[in-house]
Amino acid sequence: MSKSKQNFGEEPLGLLLRKQAIPASVGVLVMSIYGIVDTLFVGRFVGSLAIGAITVNMPITFLISSIGMAIGIGGGSVLSRAMGEGSSGRMQRIFGNMIFLTISLSMFFVLLASLFQVPILNLFGGKGDVLAPSLAYFQILLPAIPALAWAMMSNNVIRAEGHPRKAMYTMIIPAILNLILDPIFIVGMDMGIEGAALATTISYFGSALYTASFFIFGPSEMSISWSCIKPSRSIMKEISKLGSVTMARQGTISILSVVLNNSLFAFGGEMALASYGIISRLLMFVNFPVLGITQGYVPILGYNYGAKLYDRVSQLSRLSFFWATGIACAIFILLMTFTRPLVELFTEDQALIERTVPALRWVFAANPLLATSFLGSAYFQAIGQAKRALILGMSKQGFFLIPLILLLPQLVGVAGIWWSFPIADIGAALLSWWLLSKNPHIRFKKA
Repeated sequence: MSKSKQNFGEEPLGLLLRKQAIPASVGVLVMSIYGIVDTLFVGRFVGSLAIGAITVNMPITFLISSIGMAIGIGGGSVLSRAMGEGSSGRMQRIFGNMIFLTISLSMFFVLLASLFQVPILNLFGGKGDVLAPSLAYFQILLPAIPALAWAMMSNNVIRAEGHPRKAMYTMIIPAILNLILDPIFIVGMDMGIEGAALATTISYFGSALYTASFFIFGPSEMSISWSCIKPSRSIMKEISKLGSVTMARQGTISILSVVLNNSLFAFGGEMALASYGIISRLLMFVNFPVLGITQGYVPILGYNYGAKLYDRVSQLSRLSFFWATGIACAIFILLMTFTRPLVELFTEDQALIERTVPALRWVFAANPLLATSFLGSAYFQAIGQAKRALILGMSKQGFFLIPLILLLPQLVGVAGIWWSFPIADIGAALLSWWLLSKNPHIRFKKA
């Protein structure tokens, strides 16, 4: 057993959690920069409709590219076990099948999307005046989606090989490229929404090229070869089974996007879509420390649970919930205090600002409860209870938010959409507490 693994059961839990959570938080922070950069430049230099266009495109892009994430997570698990067995030949076959699945499936769905561009954009809320900029953005970005899928898959393989810093670069590189290219294309060359799409496209290819170079020229044990890419039904089945949880979660998020964007357009028009474009970027950005704690919590918890160190499981859970809830409360106070200045970073459109400020406050009204939902799902994931993890992972969007968004606007208009978010957060948190209370190895009060 490696020293690092032994430390999971021996080191002080506070120190362990910091070691795991800080780099994870940095990774989540960098990922969120994607949306922040585009929205800042587009909102200030192109206009409100362009924010709506990106809001329409984002769930489509990540639905298709999440194929790579699902294959990466599922295949990464299979790959890790093969590494533990020391089976080099099987490792290469697994990696080859991950490449085959990622490229073939992502290219198939990109081809399908290219044939039905307008209907797909309509489905995700690209209607009225938002349709034209949505289409312009979509057409430029579409060829880069397989590159993003490849990068997402590769990220998990690189982590499985034990190179977390190099895996983090797959997220940092596209963010830096966006930071450099957005002002050049949008401001300097006055390319508008097309410039934003081109900057994002290049950033996706940049990330894909970096990961490919890691496997070809870097320290990776994996090699890209035609012989390994030959499909194996048994390997693909194993990868697909484990990756299906990720796809189910992403599918629910995509259904939410369809329902949400169409409801926003129906009850609030293009301006409501633009408001949510700003809010969604902040949703991704401001909670990165809570997401980082959640990601850091999982490997430590899984090790101690597997080692039957149940006192450490309870101690770690108390510590993680305390830290995450405290941070979520601090984020809540900051958001409620500086709502208008935050919104004004994205746009100078006063009408949009007036609409977005109260909407943002409603969406984040139950933010202190976010830690409970995140860590509840993470707990069951770490101890191997996939069904409960999936239930909690999908509960906010699937059980609460989608039904509420379908119902409340019919009664009170667009305000009902914003009210749906805190109600869903409360429902998801209560469900998490209920399921956690039934587990004998998690106690939030010291014995």
